[in-house]
Amino acid sequence: MKPFDLTLKLNGFPLTEAKQILKTIQTKDETEYASYLQKQRLFILNYHLKHNNFYKTFGQNIDSNNWNSVPVMTKSHLQQPLKQRLSDGFTPKNVYVNKTSGSSGDPFIFAKDKFCHALTWAEIQDRFGWYSIDFNSSLQARFYGIPLDTVGYYKERLKDKLTKRYRFSIFNLSDSALQTCLEQFKAKPFDYINGYTSAIVQLAKYLQQKQIVLKSICPTLKCCVVTSEMLFPDDKILLEHAFGVPVINEYGASELDLIAFQNPKDIWQVNSDTLFVEILDEHNTPVPNGQEGRVVITSLYNKAHPFIRYDLGDIGMLSKTSTLQYPVLEKLIGRTNDIAILPSGKKAAGLTFYYITKAIIEDDGNVKEFVITQNSTATFTIDYVAKTLISEHKKEQIQAEIKRYLENGLTIHFNKHNVLQRSKSGKLKQFSSSLNKNK
Repeated sequence: MKPFDLTLKLNGFPLTEAKQILKTIQTKDETEYASYLQKQRLFILNYHLKHNNFYKTFGQNIDSNNWNSVPVMTKSHLQQPLKQRLSDGFTPKNVYVNKTSGSSGDPFIFAKDKFCHALTWAEIQDRFGWYSIDFNSSLQARFYGIPLDTVGYYKERLKDKLTKRYRFSIFNLSDSALQTCLEQFKAKPFDYINGYTSAIVQLAKYLQQKQIVLKSICPTLKCCVVTSEMLFPDDKILLEHAFGVPVINEYGASELDLIAFQNPKDIWQVNSDTLFVEILDEHNTPVPNGQEGRVVITSLYNKAHPFIRYDLGDIGMLSKTSTLQYPVLEKLIGRTNDIAILPSGKKAAGLTFYYITKAIIEDDGNVKEFVITQNSTATFTIDYVAKTLISEHKKEQIQAEIKRYLENGLTIHFNKHNVLQRSKSGKLKQFSSSLNKNK
């Protein structure tokens, strides 16, 4: 029995077909691949120009024979009700719907058709397979958040049970909580660790402090995969020493797919199977390999919702060794979050604030952008861009979420702006702390 695969299939995602298509793509030679990419890229572009009213308006000046005439879309273009962005024949009831994390400060709701979502999981399973990880049988130590409302909480716990995952909380990274983590590693035969970089780094620092190598107490451990936040080189060294297993850097976006994954040769291999990744300059012109630019991605299979020349808000660089079929990500700038330190001494991963700020992420598109700053141990500021002020009722809801996820006695200030100041890269950092400059 393959419980992970079965769960996807029962939810209407054609995983078997997706795996067959993926295998066909991956067995193409260089010439066949170039033809495939050109054909699939043109197909998805013309599909949305014909079947998606939102994209017809957005791309009204496109010349299908000139890819550089295709406009770059950003998250701000997509901050409108989902129904207005779906292609003909698709509704919120027959697609996969989710929310972006808002880690860049631009949250929105997105959709994938069911085949596209199945293909995403086929790609992810393929990459984890490089390290002998099988989602149907390998036990995952999961360092992600979890909803605290009753329905959301038990839904995630059920999914964890069905998909061989044991979830550790990132909302409390105190020494006592990390010691409890270690006891679980002693008791359970974990095959791999997967989760937010900053939380996993805190575990590694605790192990270093205790002079313990994790594999010595959990000999079944094969690897550690970090995601959602920047993995700095010194942190990777720390993790490898503390865990005693390979540390793999994953770069992805929930609205797209797995974007890049470090292969066993320690090369950050870009997903060229289901995505077309470009690095563009400020004029939306592709830059030569070896030069930094904006990461812009086309989803080659999503018929339900257009992600065509979609600017993620990250700055990256492809290696000079890259080819069309095997692009290599040499550098990525962005996606880093601080650790929050609270009056009680409790620590929490910066992405904890994703689960808190879900309360202000609404499909009506009112809140366009937001950033959260920790000014003191007990004081936080939420700066946001919106059509209208966040209501007092909504502020009370956010305060209640802060109390529930973190602790009581924290003060939250709300400031509405017409625009938020960005970093030199053009990216907004969702959470930053003036207290802790260490990763």
